[in-house]
Order: sequence, then structure tokens, then C-alpha cells
Amino acid sequence: MVVALNPPGFHYKDSLFTFSVRPILGVQWMANENGSEYHRWWGGSMFGYIGKNVGFYANLRDNNASVAMARPEYFTLEQGAVYKGKDEKAVDYSEMRGGIVASVGWGSIGIINDRMVWGDNYHGANILSGKAPAFPSIQLHLNPVKWFDFNYMHGWLNSNVIDSSHSYYSGSTYRIVYRNKYIAANMFTFIPWRGLNLSFGNSIIYSDVNVNPIYLIPFLFFNSVDATKNNYTNDAGSNSQLFFNFSSRQIRHLHLFASLYIDEWKTSRLTNPDLHNFTSLKAGFQVSDFPLQNLSIIAEYTRTQPMTYDHYLPATTFASNDFILGNYLRENSQEIYIAVSFHPLRGVVINTSYTIAQHGDDVPYRINAGYTADQVPFLKNITWQNKAFELSARYEFVNNGYFFIQYLNSDRSGDVRYQPAVMNGKTNTFITGINVGF
Repeated sequence: MVVALNPPGFHYKDSLFTFSVRPILGVQWMANENGSEYHRWWGGSMFGYIGKNVGFYANLRDNNASVAMARPEYFTLEQGAVYKGKDEKAVDYSEMRGGIVASVGWGSIGIINDRMVWGDNYHGANILSGKAPAFPSIQLHLNPVKWFDFNYMHGWLNSNVIDSSHSYYSGSTYRIVYRNKYIAANMFTFIPWRGLNLSFGNSIIYSDVNVNPIYLIPFLFFNSVDATKNNYTNDAGSNSQLFFNFSSRQIRHLHLFASLYIDEWKTSRLTNPDLHNFTSLKAGFQVSDFPLQNLSIIAEYTRTQPMTYDHYLPATTFASNDFILGNYLRENSQEIYIAVSFHPLRGVVINTSYTIAQHGDDVPYRINAGYTADQVPFLKNITWQNKAFELSARYEFVNNGYFFIQYLNSDRSGDVRYQPAVMNGKTNTFITGINVGF
């Protein structure tokens, strides 16, 4: 066993076993015209290997904050959290992530409790964004040849929908039981040339039953098997999705990417300007090490049509713990994001960015406002908008240990429900802190 300072922790290695335990500790302070906010966290992480084929990791982080910055209704990139109690001023929460994976040269299989991110992006993915709290899943990864890669998962989500038939009283205590909710998803990736990845996949959210073995078959088109299982009856069926991802690094210094999430699609809507499909599109590029070494320029656009990610059955929404699994702006929204990143010295990163994010009307899936679901106009009324300029710097003094400072000039207008009160209106926000561990 070795005690080290870079990275800080306890580390052990022999011919069979590798093991590392590292502390997690940090604090962040934020202030603007509306007030101030602090966030403290502490915990630990560990990882290890048994031989060449088994790996494991765990990460526990306990948090205390003066303001809840990541409720399900907020349009922020803060990772979602389940807060203890209902105090609006000071909140506590913790999160445990970890997993164990067995691997060989051509693939791996594991049980993991973590946040899932699918889809190329630099400012919030629109397939699986990782914003929802960690959930457990069985994951399979196959890479049998250089030109093909495959990912599959089956996850246990939190529906937050009470199952009244299984909930019960024990004395004076009402025992709450939530409805079962699951996700099955796969992604097929073809690599015809080095640097070009063409991916497609599908997923399904199903609920109210135990795990169905049909969704444990990794390679299926889940919408088709669900339609057969439920006799083509929507009210008895599940909620399926289809997605595509494109990533090209074939041109030196340039990364081109696009991802398309399809919630519902009808070809007949393409020829009718008054109708739309339920989709989310993200596209952008990154130019790196040009015209200067260690300089990156990013531009990204996201457009999500009304009703995307929504569903009329609460137990089959594309969400966990009430957090949408897709893009943080949810449906009927768009975003333009431009950023520049520079690494002038070892361990030093300077970032600047400008964001315009907009959200339109929230209309219930089963409409009472004169529209059918596919007629809701895109951004007819802008109910929330954020224009933000950000400048930040970070200095890493040891591995995963860094100081950071940030200035954020933002103008948030519209419905105040979509953000914490400390971020309302026009603000000049200063953020600073320190973090050790990952």
C-alpha cells in the first residue's frame, strides 16, 4: 500500500490485484445581484482490477447546498439530484455511483449504477444527457471487428408514480410503492473509415410489469416487439424511441457531429407545414489546435420540437426521478452555443462561451388548447429565454485537484419556475471554488 499526494490517496498493485482509494472534497461559492449560494461536497472514490478481465469502481459524494440548483423543472446543466426533505433554502443530497465489469479483448458486460450519456455534444446531449440521477443497469459492449461497435443497456428507472394497489398502511405509516419502470436501449455503430462513426439505435420505456425477457435481447427493434406484445394498442403499449448519431474526425483539426432523436414519426407530416414530427436535432463542430496549438472553437445548435420526450402515460415518460433523460431544455426549445477554449500552460484551462437558449409553450400531451399534439407551433410564444456570456479559468495543481473561477453575465426572462430564484433576471454572477477528487 502506497500513500501518495499526486493523485492523493492510497494505492496498491501486485501481479493480480490493483486498487486505489481517493478522497473527494470541494467547495463552491457563488454571488450576484440576487444573493449568494454555496455548495460543499465530500466523499471518496475507488477503483480496481482483478487480473486482466475484471474491473470495478465506486464513487460516493455527499452534498450540502444553500440553494437547490437542479430541480426537474429547471433549465440548467446542473446534474439532477434527489434532495432530502422539502427545504427550499438549504438542501442535502448524496449520490452513489459504481459498477463491476468483466471484459475480454472484443467486449465487456457489467452491472453499473451511473449516469448515462449517449450522443455527441459539447453542451448537453439530446439522446441520453446524463442529467437524471444515477440508475442501475446491465450493460453490454461488443467490438468484434474494427469497423463495428455495439452498446446495449437495460436500466431500472424511478417512475415516481405511486402504485396504489401495492401501497399499504402499516399501523399509522403509509408504505409507498412506486410503479416499476425500465429502459432498454441499443446503439449500433459502423466505422467504414477511420474517424467516421455512423450510429443508429432505439430504446423503449416500459412499466407496470416485472422485467420482460424480450427486452433483455440486446439486438431487437423494441417498437416492433412491443406492438406485437400489446396488440397494437397504444394505451396498453410502451414508449419507444429511435435515434441516429454522426461523428466525423476525418478532416484534420475538425470534428463534425450530429445526433437525431425521434420520439414519434409519420411520413405524412413531412408534406404538411402545419404538422411536425416529435424530434430533437443537435448539430455542430469543433476546430482544435487551429489556428493555434491548444486552442478549440466550438459551435453547436439544438432544436427540439414540441411534445418530444413527452408521453401521456406518466409511468412511461422518457424520464427518471422526474428528470428528462434527454436534452436539459426539454421539448419546444432551441439553443445556440458558441465556445472557445485555450490551454496556455500545463494544468491551466481558459474557457469563454455565449449561449442563447429559448423555450416555448408547455402544452399537455392530450391537448385542450385547440391543437392536436402534432400541431403545437414551434416557439410561437417564448415563455423562457436565457442569454449568457461566460468566462472561466481552471488550474489543476494535482491530478483531479483544481481551483476554478468563473464570471457569468446572464439575462434570464420569462417564467421564473424554470430556474432557481438566485438566477432570475439580469445578473452578473461570480463563482469560485476548489475541488479534489473525481
